[in-house]
Amino acid sequence: MELHFTKMNGAGNDFVVLNNRSLALQLAPATIQRLCDRHRGVGADGLLAVEPAQGDADFRMRYYNSDGGEAEMCGNGARCFARFAARLMASSPASVRFETQAGIIVAKLEGDLVRLDMGRPTDHRQPRSLSLGDRDMEIHFINTGVPHAVAFVEDEQKIDIRQLGAALRHHEAFSPKGTNANFARVAAPGRLVLRTYERGVEDETLACGTGVCAAALLHAAATGAESPVHVTVRGGDTMRVDFEIDANGAFAVAHLTGPADFVFEGVVSL
Repeated sequence: MELHFTKMNGAGNDFVVLNNRSLALQLAPATIQRLCDRHRGVGADGLLAVEPAQGDADFRMRYYNSDGGEAEMCGNGARCFARFAARLMASSPASVRFETQAGIIVAKLEGDLVRLDMGRPTDHRQPRSLSLGDRDMEIHFINTGVPHAVAFVEDEQKIDIRQLGAALRHHEAFSPKGTNANFARVAAPGRLVLRTYERGVEDETLACGTGVCAAALLHAAATGAESPVHVTVRGGDTMRVDFEIDANGAFAVAHLTGPADFVFEGVVSL
């Protein structure tokens, strides 16, 4: 079987993108793993599939991590999905509305940038000290479509991201499904530098959109920083997070703006 695909990236977080509006593709986890393999396949952090909407939306987004498991949401993937999906539409839309397991996402197309309405964050917890190997760290937590734990550190470059990231990702405090693990440095009020260890990729990625959103919101909650917050990721791009706070002091909505780039198209044999 020959499979036509598009390769895209959002701030260095890269994806294999497929048009599955016919629902003819039934991709097994092993096939997704092979496509995402950087030595034996196309190579990507994850796979995006465009499917017909089941409700009031233009499309449905299916997102799979490189381990073949399906995830609820991916911020960088959603921006790439929106630009890809817009090409499938008869007109040149200013926005795309699509379903995810985390809810409806509305993406506004602004040239090479995409602005996502991330909806209302959930499960915002009070910070707590957790033991990660031989050290204790204060951990903040919020769900921005998927769960994110964030530690604010003095120097993100000195973090052993694989060791500490894995320890935080699998910590019993977040069982049974685990969490994404982030380490953020406050460069200035409202400006962060972020490294992320992604659940499902099981390694550091160059960017994580939901992680950017989580770190920005948790920074605002901890310091009173105002909207917007700018976050620079491992790949060098800086993304913008706008947010609103409701009358109860909770986050009502968050918006994530960043790049979504086409890289190449191709055909791969399965």
